[in-house]
Amino acid sequence: MLKRAVRVNEVVREMKILYVITSLRTGGAEKLMVDLLPRMKECGRQVDLCVFDGVKTPFYKELKKRGVVIHELGKSVYSPLNIIKLIFLMRQYDIVHAHNTACQYYVAIANGFVGRKLYTTEHNTTNRRRSVGWCLMDKWMYSHYHKIVCISELTKKNLLGHIGESFDKKCEVIYNGIDIRQFENTCPQVEKDESYKTILMVSAFRSQKDQKTLIRALALLPETYQVWFAGGGEQGLIDECKILVKQLELDSRVKFLGIQTDVSILQEKADVIVLSSHYEGLSLSSLEGMASGKPFIASDVDGLRDIVGGYGILFPHGDDKALSEVIQKVCEDKDYREEVVKKCQERARMFEISVMLRKYLDLYDRD
Repeated sequence: MLKRAVRVNEVVREMKILYVITSLRTGGAEKLMVDLLPRMKECGRQVDLCVFDGVKTPFYKELKKRGVVIHELGKSVYSPLNIIKLIFLMRQYDIVHAHNTACQYYVAIANGFVGRKLYTTEHNTTNRRRSVGWCLMDKWMYSHYHKIVCISELTKKNLLGHIGESFDKKCEVIYNGIDIRQFENTCPQVEKDESYKTILMVSAFRSQKDQKTLIRALALLPETYQVWFAGGGEQGLIDECKILVKQLELDSRVKFLGIQTDVSILQEKADVIVLSSHYEGLSLSSLEGMASGKPFIASDVDGLRDIVGGYGILFPHGDDKALSEVIQKVCEDKDYREEVVKKCQERARMFEISVMLRKYLDLYDRD
């Protein structure tokens, strides 16, 4: 693949790309930065990252370790001062690719003073803006972007339903990807207490997630079942889940593990992996769950239905009884379990990260 060059004052130089995201806390967009940017650099691309909130999370440290330059604007995500800082920073780059709401808006405003080619990625099939009448504001914002990357066909469909079909030519579907080799070359089974069946959910505590249904499902399962929650997120939602655990007298059977840098170790210890959500875009944790060699169970909702259906197991949204029943079946029926695992791994291989990387690079090179 040829790397596109930019000619400035008769001197040919490599195209410089800046990714912009609110922070590197737990989440799918944040994980995408860790998976994508170092691989772009390995392909010889000049790509840096800008974060509004420079909190030193495991994702932040991983990117620094792998040689990605990170520009920090401060700690206040919604400060208008970020716009001024972006104006000066964006002048150093040819392409700016924004993620998350604050970044999408502030980059669009700053570009009025800079005039760079803008890209953005739409990570979910819906969001809170669409339910509070932001249609006109969103149309204005998206109109400033050269291309809108949607991480699934449903994400694109729902976005166009919000801002209008006139944006269709701007939209490009690029599915998220994972490193399948990470899961195909796992170490032997980790020692664990075989008297317990461990259910793992890898997910930040955010409004789109539904950890409470899994907690209620655990209350319906035998005492030999336990749940591990891996992920950070909003402290208020974590506290609500801990209160529910206490109310249902599940304290000894639920562990809140916080942010984990290597979920493959936890997956190796787990018996079944669950993602209970209200909606998704294209969840990286769902792909990793299906690649893990463990049965994967997910809510039958937008963003999971199209990916998991026919391969993993779907349960009705918010139905704790149905979830408990399918967990018990997949843990106790060996033949069923093996069938689900085989189909899950087959599906995960369709989303190899090299495909995603090539499509992002092609997107920049041809436009």
